[in-house]
Parts: sequence; C-alpha cells; structure tokens
Amino acid sequence: MPKRVFSRIHTLLETHLPEQRLFLRSDSGTRFVRLRSATQAVILGSAALSLSWMIVATAILAMDSIGSESGREQARRAQMAYETRLDALSKERDLRAEEAAAAQARFAVALEQVSAMQSELLASEQRRQELETGIGVIQASLRKAMTERDTARSDLAAAAPAGDATAPGMAVTTAPANRNADVTASLEFMSAALQRTAAERDALEGTAEAARAEAADIAYEMKLLEERHDEIFSHLEEAVTVSMDPLDRVFRQAGLDPDKLLNQVRSGYSGQGGPLGQLMPVSSSTRGRPVHDDGSERANAILEGLDKMNMYRIAVEKTPLAMPLKSSFRYTSGFGRRWGRAHEGIDLAGSHGTPVLVTADGVVTNAGWENGYGKMVEVRHDFGLVTRYGHLSGIDVKAGQRVSRGDKIGAMGNTGRSTGTHLHYEVRVNGSATNPMTFIKAGTNVF
Repeated sequence: MPKRVFSRIHTLLETHLPEQRLFLRSDSGTRFVRLRSATQAVILGSAALSLSWMIVATAILAMDSIGSESGREQARRAQMAYETRLDALSKERDLRAEEAAAAQARFAVALEQVSAMQSELLASEQRRQELETGIGVIQASLRKAMTERDTARSDLAAAAPAGDATAPGMAVTTAPANRNADVTASLEFMSAALQRTAAERDALEGTAEAARAEAADIAYEMKLLEERHDEIFSHLEEAVTVSMDPLDRVFRQAGLDPDKLLNQVRSGYSGQGGPLGQLMPVSSSTRGRPVHDDGSERANAILEGLDKMNMYRIAVEKTPLAMPLKSSFRYTSGFGRRWGRAHEGIDLAGSHGTPVLVTADGVVTNAGWENGYGKMVEVRHDFGLVTRYGHLSGIDVKAGQRVSRGDKIGAMGNTGRSTGTHLHYEVRVNGSATNPMTFIKAGTNVF
C-alpha cells in the first residue's frame, strides 16, 4: 500500500514537475545538473514556507507597531489629563487658601470686637457696683440723720415751755424737711444713673451676643473651608502619587537610580525665589494663643511632590527612552554576542534615507566617519549617558551642536561595515555599552 501511494505521488510530480537538466558549458567540456521532480518540489515548498513566514512576520510587526503607537498616544493623553487636573486643583487650592485667609481675618476682627465689648461690660458692671455701694452708704447716712432728727424733736418737745412750743417746733421741723428733700433728690439722681447703666449693660450684652453669634458663624465657615481643603489636598496627593509611581518605575526598569538622577537634576536646576516658595505655617492668633495648623505641612508635601515630578520630567527629556525611528522598520540584530564577537547595540532595518531621530536632549560630540560605523553621530546626554547612531547615509548635525529629543540628526544608510541598509543604535552608561531595548521598553510607559 505505501509503495502504491509513493508511486502515485511520483507520477503526479513527474506530470506537473518534469525532470529538468541544466547544462553548464566550460572550456573543457559540457556538464549538466539533473533536477528531479522531488528536488523541484522541495525547492518550491521551501520557497512557499519562506514567503509565508515573511508575510506572517511582517503582519505581526505591523500590528505591534500600530499597538505601540496607540499605547503611546493613550499614555500621552493620560499625562496631559493628569497635568490639566493638577493645574485645576492647584488653582482651586489657591482660591480656597485666599478664602481661608479672609475668613481668618474676619474671625480675628470679631474676636477683637468681642474682647472690647467684654471689657466695656466689665467696666459697666463695676460702675454699677460702685453706684450700688454709694447708694447703700447714702441710705445708711439718711437713716442715721432721720434717727437723729427724731431724737432732737423729742428733746426739743420735752425742753420747750408749753406756750412757745409752736414756733420752735416749726423751726426745727423745717430744717430736717430740707435735708429730706436733698436726700430724695440724691436718691432720684442715683436711681436714674443706675437705670442708664443697666440699659448700657443690656445693650452691651446684646452686642456681645451678636458678636458671639458672628464668631460662631465664622468658625463654622472656617470648618467647612478646612474640610474642603482636606478634600483638595487628598485629590492632589492622589494625583501626585498616581503620576509619580510610573516615572519612578521607568528609571528603575532602565537600570538607573532615580534618587541620583533627581539629585543631579536638582543641582543643575537649583534656582529658587518669588511668590511660590513653601507655605509658612501660622504660629499664633491675634490674642497670642498658639494655633494648630497642619494644612501647611500637607501643602508643602504636595509642593515637594510636584517639584519631584518636574525633576522627573526634566530627567525624562535628558534620558534616551524614545525610539530613534518613527517610520516602519524591523529588528535584524539584538544586543549581545554575534558571530563570536560582542554586538554593543541593536540593528533596525528600514528604507534607505529613513529619518534618524535623537532619543534625548544632549550635545553632539562626534559627527563624521568612524571605522566600522561608517557615517556616525555620537550624542552626549546628562547622567553619564551616550548614544551612537551608525551606518548613516547622511548627517544633518555637527560636533558641538545642542539637540533636543526628536530632532533629525541623519538618515538611514549602508555605510561602514554593513551588509544592508539599517541603523546601528547604541546606548552607553558611563562608557559601558548597555542594551538599548532596556531604555526603549521603559520609555513605553512615558511616550
């Protein structure tokens, strides 16, 4: 049975792929190469498999490129949304801070008014007590005078003759009557003064009560502002944390120490001053009592977080995290050992003349012919980083020129020791070659 199947396959191959002979003529004679049906079938099958593999690989690379572009666009939109939200929250925080300052000023004025009214109330109460004490003394003196008057009348009535009793009696009676009128007038004056003092005291008590109510309203308003401030601070803290973690992971994935990078950036961008310094906490109230205020500490922590994010943004611009090509390409060789020798970069193949872009801010240190690299551009970045772009067909920059991430520095070519059109891309850290894919993969979280 197998022989019959093989025989049918052989017959079918000979029918569609008859045996071919290739004649090779030379000076010494003529030779021929026989291509059997099975050999032709193997060659055609291999060609078909190779073509299918190329189509599938190209489709996978195209889908990967489209997906990476979409992911970078989403990350860019998310970053812009975060920055917009942070700006809005910062403006709202400043507005609430101004409202809190105004409310605190009104509260201080109300406290001063309450304090002044309480002082006036105490003084009025003291005057009332002094008047009551004076009235008591006058009343005691009046009672003593009336007692003395009655005693004098009794003595005069007993000592005077019966016939002269009327005239002296009238004279004696007239003097005490005048004294009684004076005492009555004094009592009426003191009573009127007491009534006026009581009326002033009642008015001051009403004013003080109104001031207390206003102070309570202001205190309630300040409490609402504090709760609103707490909510704003929470949103700001959350936004800073959410935005900070991906940036921190980017540099750690690239093998760089974020703290060292931030210290280097901070040393290069250390200018300070102006109205945006750290918030100064309130140390005392208008009456000299200490005030507990932890809002300034949270605000300073948020400002430090925003400052750290800004430092990260500067570090991202100066770190080669982007791709050197924006046009379509394919990876042809990775980082590591190749043909028994160290391959210190990656090879990206594309069309001749494809624009080559610098991957971070820096200064061009070499732009010309270099053995093995052909036409090459070398760019020095901060943090001890250097990138190289080899086998270029043309160079658009010169040594000493400052470039920014995304600037075109040359075009893809086939110069130097190269077997085809491609870009040789290197990243060096403190002079040592590092796999550029580490930086590129870390940069997918940013670009």
